[in-house]
Amino acid sequence: QLQLVESGGGLVQPGGSLRLSCAVSGFTLDYYVMAWFRQAPGKEREGISCISSSGGGTKYAEIVKGRFTISRDNAKNTVYLQMNSLKPEDTAVYYCAARNWLKGCAVDNEYDWWGQGTQVTVSS
Repeated sequence: QLQLVESGGGLVQPGGSLRLSCAVSGFTLDYYVMAWFRQAPGKEREGISCISSSGGGTKYAEIVKGRFTISRDNAKNTVYLQMNSLKPEDTAVYYCAARNWLKGCAVDNEYDWWGQGTQVTVSS
């Protein structure tokens, strides 16, 4: 069965960094676009970044450009999100998502497989 499991969340002070991981099982990562989303309390889920199946192309939501970096290691079936210069407004549950590569890389909500999420809290 298809499974996506996020890890790496936690409590960090403003200006700090975290690296999230998404471990994928049940399918090979080579033919899937991967993405990261987040959902803050009381808010709708929003797309923040995506990466092409080969890792050669990435896109970011404007609010995280210059601070977050998405990457993937297809051999390890793992996707990463490096988060730097974190702000309190980055506090949210972060989700990993996947879809077939033919659908392209975009920070929209049209992904087919989702992880359970990992909590990121940015606070002093």
